Amino acid sequence: MMRLEERMSQALKKVNNDRYILAIAVGQRADELSKGAKPLLDKNTQNMKYTDIAIDEIATGVLKIEGLVHKD
Repeated sequence: MMRLEERMSQALKKVNNDRYILAIAVGQRADELSKGAKPLLDKNTQNMKYTDIAIDEIATGVLKIEGLVHKD
């Protein structure tokens, strides 16, 4: 399993290093997970915090952040 710094670094790359967008996306996704959304990860997430699941989903690319990211 990757360390948090590595996962954050990967997640940041997916949002063009915009920490604000990443924070919003992680917050929204954690909220969805807390309300019963199914994690998109191919691993046991039972002992993971919602925010960690969200960061991993973004870092691995299984969760796409649309509408917030401007790709030039």
